[in-house]
Amino acid sequence: MTMEVQFEKSFYPISSWNQGSQPYLASILFCQGRRTTSLSDIDLFAHFCAAAVPNLAMVESVDDEKIANRLDRVVASIGRKPLRVLVQVNTSGEESKSGVDPSGCVELAKHVKLGCPNLEFSGLMTIGMLDYTSTPENFKTLSRCRTEVCQALGITEEQCELSMGMSADFELAIEMGSTNVRIGSTIFGPREYPKKEAN
Repeated sequence: MTMEVQFEKSFYPISSWNQGSQPYLASILFCQGRRTTSLSDIDLFAHFCAAAVPNLAMVESVDDEKIANRLDRVVASIGRKPLRVLVQVNTSGEESKSGVDPSGCVELAKHVKLGCPNLEFSGLMTIGMLDYTSTPENFKTLSRCRTEVCQALGITEEQCELSMGMSADFELAIEMGSTNVRIGSTIFGPREYPKKEAN
């Protein structure tokens, strides 16, 4: 779910917030249109940060042309307005992470913007290293990617969102220019995974 950072600020005051922007919070939590009782009075918009699906306000996990093309076809087939998408960039270089290599993000962004009429290129997303040791570098890399993408597409940086930062590092992410932060566990608590039965 996404909501304006103003809501989150009431829980976690930060001395310096990105002026002039409207950053959003995004949770990997996917409620399929249902709202929790405690958030029922807040206008929420669903973003999605996992295997791509076509029926949401935004998909943040487009990391190759095949996914972009598939989304483009599905959106066209259901006759809805263009779907906003972010290109996912693997800024940490980890094999376990999804995302296009930073060197390929310009070409993928071009493909989405110029070759997928049913998608609206809206920016870039990254997931930093799990131990956060390289978080500042990951964020700097995504910022550099945005500069290159904006120059290539002839758009302003305000037209290219940065989705970076999660519950453990969102303050730094906002300081470094993030417009979307994903803090589901901060708002909703840690995830509960089913325990595997012993053999």
